[in-house]
Amino acid sequence: MQQLLLPLLLVLVLAVPLVMSTRKQKKQQAAQQELQNSIAPGDRVMTTSGLYGTVADASGDNTIDIEIAPGVVTTWLRLAVREKVEPVVETDEDTADEAEAPAEESIIESTDGIKADEPQTTAQVAPPLEHGKK
Repeated sequence: MQQLLLPLLLVLVLAVPLVMSTRKQKKQQAAQQELQNSIAPGDRVMTTSGLYGTVADASGDNTIDIEIAPGVVTTWLRLAVREKVEPVVETDEDTADEAEAPAEESIIESTDGIKADEPQTTAQVAPPLEHGKK
């Protein structure tokens, strides 16, 4: 009996994590497939490369058209869509806070008595590198 216990424990220790990871992978694939099938025109999406856009046409089997800027439509593989994102919506509270807050200007007076639009800094700019010159 003891001779069978060790091989059985080894099989369980190796098989259980393998089965669990396979199940997790299948769930992720099913979720990705559901996302691909649910893409419709007007959806805001993010591609795997991080590009945000709005789906303009999703009638193709393998490709979709994404509008990345007004009037700029590009064609992408469906598989390149990573996730749907919610459009940014301003709430009434945000607009009310902006309306109530007085407009503050960042005008700083310099030592000469002339108003400057940008604050003075002590940053130094490095000279440009000259590559390939000896």
